[in-house]
Amino acid sequence: MTDTEKTAGENPGENSGKNPGQNPGQNPGEGPTPPAGPEAIKAIPVRHYGRYVSALIAIAILVAIIYAFSQGDINWHAVPDYFFDHRIMTGVYKTLLLTVLSMLIGIAGGIVLAVMRLSKNPVTSSIAWFYIWFFRGTPVLVQLFLWFNLGLVFHYINLMPIYKDYWSNFMTPLLTALLGLGLNEAAYMAEICRAGLLAVDEGQTEAAHALGMSHGKTLRRVIIPQAMRVIVPPTGNEVINMLKTTSLVAAVQYPELFRFAQDIGQNSGAPVEMYFLAAAWYLIMTSVLSVGQYYIERYYARGSSRQLPPTPWQKVKANMFSLGRPKGAVAAP
Repeated sequence: MTDTEKTAGENPGENSGKNPGQNPGQNPGEGPTPPAGPEAIKAIPVRHYGRYVSALIAIAILVAIIYAFSQGDINWHAVPDYFFDHRIMTGVYKTLLLTVLSMLIGIAGGIVLAVMRLSKNPVTSSIAWFYIWFFRGTPVLVQLFLWFNLGLVFHYINLMPIYKDYWSNFMTPLLTALLGLGLNEAAYMAEICRAGLLAVDEGQTEAAHALGMSHGKTLRRVIIPQAMRVIVPPTGNEVINMLKTTSLVAAVQYPELFRFAQDIGQNSGAPVEMYFLAAAWYLIMTSVLSVGQYYIERYYARGSSRQLPPTPWQKVKANMFSLGRPKGAVAAP
């Protein structure tokens, strides 16, 4: 007989009548003692000293910049005095108008060029490639001066029987600005639209054709709505960039915000102050456009995200209701 068998055979009635899970010192009627829970973890937050140092450096640089500008002879009262001047407001209106018209030309031309680039016809795809190559490879300011000074080469324009006039009468500053900005923007929008169309899986087109949909209907109903998720963010950036690029048309005598601010600054003797004023208006307009871009992106993200991101107003309300609530507490339903 082994030692194990001896141990098992000894005192056969010793453990009889006892609960197998009962502790030796526990009363029979009390039941098993529940196991002790895990000890609470004492989490010690990591100290990021680099963040504190970088924050102090950023604050010091900001204070130094503010101090440097405070030492200059700047008439800050001129900014609010001319902020809502009728010439400045006219410049704001013309800047927005030029931005909208130029982007319409750019988006329409970009869609056409993108379809031409994706065409299997080598002639149309080559024409689109050459257009994009030329307008993306030359500066906008050079293109504006080129359109503006074509009158030195062509004394009159003859589009018989549609139109015939002197080139100086035909190529107005507004038309020069629209051609220079809109045609240049079409080259960039072509690549953006092409990237959006290529981002849609080819199976979507094949499935639409299998259902009997035409190529045009497939493009409108299936491809473009899905491609908009890729097209909208860079297009919003292009709109904001176009708003700022309109300041270049002051070189071709078109009166917009920068040109009016420049003229007021020269006449009032406060040119730097008027540049600050123009910069403030550009910041206001680009901020409004950025908010609009956010909501458009949120609209086209409905089919790709399970839960839409909160709007800025929803974030503000959530932060307001969280004030005064203890940290870690849950709001009452």
